[in-house]
Amino acid sequence: MNTKNKDIIITGFALFAMFFGAGNLIFPPYLGVITGDKFLIGFLGFIIADVGLSLLAILASAKSDGDTGRVFGRAGKLFAIILGSAIMICLGPLLAIPRTAATTFEMGIIPLIPGFNAVLFSTIFFAITLALTIKPSKVVDIIGSYLTPALLVCLLALIVIGIINPIGNLNAASIENVFSEGILQGYQTLDALGAICLSAVLIKSLVQKGYKQEKDRVNILLKAGFIAALGLALVYGGLTYLGATVSTQYGVDVSQSALIVAITVALLGTPGKVVLSLIVTLACLTTAIGLTSATAEYFSGLTKNKLKYEHIVIAVCLLSLVISTLGVGAIIKISAPILSLIYPATIVLIVMTIFNKYVNNDNIVKGATYVALLMGIFMAAKDLGVNISFIDSLPFASLGFCWLVPTIIGGGIGAFIKTSKTDSDEESKEIAV
Repeated sequence: MNTKNKDIIITGFALFAMFFGAGNLIFPPYLGVITGDKFLIGFLGFIIADVGLSLLAILASAKSDGDTGRVFGRAGKLFAIILGSAIMICLGPLLAIPRTAATTFEMGIIPLIPGFNAVLFSTIFFAITLALTIKPSKVVDIIGSYLTPALLVCLLALIVIGIINPIGNLNAASIENVFSEGILQGYQTLDALGAICLSAVLIKSLVQKGYKQEKDRVNILLKAGFIAALGLALVYGGLTYLGATVSTQYGVDVSQSALIVAITVALLGTPGKVVLSLIVTLACLTTAIGLTSATAEYFSGLTKNKLKYEHIVIAVCLLSLVISTLGVGAIIKISAPILSLIYPATIVLIVMTIFNKYVNNDNIVKGATYVALLMGIFMAAKDLGVNISFIDSLPFASLGFCWLVPTIIGGGIGAFIKTSKTDSDEESKEIAV
């Protein structure tokens, strides 16, 4: 195998492992439980919101050479900084990274060692994360060469056993909007948000490996993205099916963490707890390493290295340690309105970046993005219990895309306000990653 193909495979494995963390492990089985015999429809929604958007985000990031300023910049410099920072804080110490430790504790440690101290575990978890992240040049190789193969072997063993010997029959779906629920569960994984910034870590690694030409890095990253996407789709499908096979035993109120533990024990018996512990630890540790590195890279670049990479890594690990002690349930509850707020605008900017050369008027980008953000505010408010019923009557609301038509209208209005994209291109270049 030549060096380039080897780098593509290692980068693809690293990308898969960075994506496949806490949410990826707990959301598909739960989706299977609540969708039952319609799990394929729910799975389709999940794949679109997770793998589909992640591939688009990787493409956007690759076309921007890993510079998030070029992805977000055409909506305005200040907006780009605010949205980019909000995404990285969510992916960093607020939601995603703490969730990796909390999930590992609840699913990998407690079933084996009941009564183990949560703070002590988080301290150990983030000490390992810190040790493996402090040197960014080694992140991709550590994850892609060693941790991911072990993770895949454990996951595939569990899924194959569950397919050969199903736990039970598929129950009727316990919810009405199966497809939109798949979309929402896919959002919760945070993969589409992570893809933009994780790609920056991978691009830096490729530069250090000697790929100086942008077209070479884009080519490798896109091929690696398809490898990661294929792996994610296979694993998600298997986990969703496993959840569907216990849909007669559990309902919508089942704990996501407890569900995957129960499935594993049903398939593998008591030794299954050990296998699950390995799966969870590997999945969550690789994601924590990738996201910690990406967060530090972003804020170090944003401040033009006034905040040192190493110092940010330490701060992220410490903050994540504190928040992880809240537990998986609390972190998921916090994340729902935040994700509803930032996802629509982020998706718009990803799509606009991909079709950048066809959109010459910056006000189209701004009109669409600002309306998407406004709709995100309405969706977040609804998640928090505010009565905003009108968004349910908007087109595609049942599919989870109530923001789509207003966003298109916003872009259309922006098209009548003439401007050149030259100024914003220069402006976006100032926003470093």
